[in-house]
Amino acid sequence: MSQLDRRTWMIGAAAAAAATSAKGASMTYDYLFLDLPPSEAPARDLATRLAAEGPALKAAGGSVVGQFTPQLGWTSRQAAVLISWTGESAGREAAVARLTAAPGARSARRDRLTATARPAAGDRPPAGGIFVHRWFVIGRTDLDAFVALSVEGWRDFETRFDTRIFGLFTAAPTPEDTANGTARLLLITRYGSHGVWEASRNPSTEAWAAFTRRQQLTRDTWGASTLLVPPAA
Repeated sequence: MSQLDRRTWMIGAAAAAAATSAKGASMTYDYLFLDLPPSEAPARDLATRLAAEGPALKAAGGSVVGQFTPQLGWTSRQAAVLISWTGESAGREAAVARLTAAPGARSARRDRLTATARPAAGDRPPAGGIFVHRWFVIGRTDLDAFVALSVEGWRDFETRFDTRIFGLFTAAPTPEDTANGTARLLLITRYGSHGVWEASRNPSTEAWAAFTRRQQLTRDTWGASTLLVPPAA
């Protein structure tokens, strides 16, 4: 292992340890990607359902972190919901089943997530701007280095642009992930606007150097821009 690789690994391990300490080892998340039934206002209808499920979620140790509706990259009826959980309970499975079984819904995908360097327990995405959801597929042995390069890049990235990294999560491996030796990560980033998103692609920044090295570890990636939906009253 080179000196640079060792430094990168150590930064990643430290970031993961700090995140675990900050959020508590039992904090986990569900990311629900939903293809909603036909409706005049699918985002509003989903927000109403989430509000109705609020008491059951709370009783099971869950809380809606955010509901996201598409701007670019998803169809108009698709949506994502991020739910945080403290510990495990039988109520968690029942709550997720209710949210993914809407009458007329065409499909629902659930990913169990664990935070890396962000977010900490209790963090919520700020209002305004756009939220880009970007998935990465990497080699499982590259996970620490990937997190380290992300943390390294964020320092300059968030200073230079109207951006805020809300979370970088690892997804529970599927049988395909296990067979391929891969890991999947979800990055959720707030940008002030789509214009800021485009401007942040500037390769002259210090952040870009770290992100370029991160890209070299990436086997596949895809993303979409979204809006954060306010909770229903």
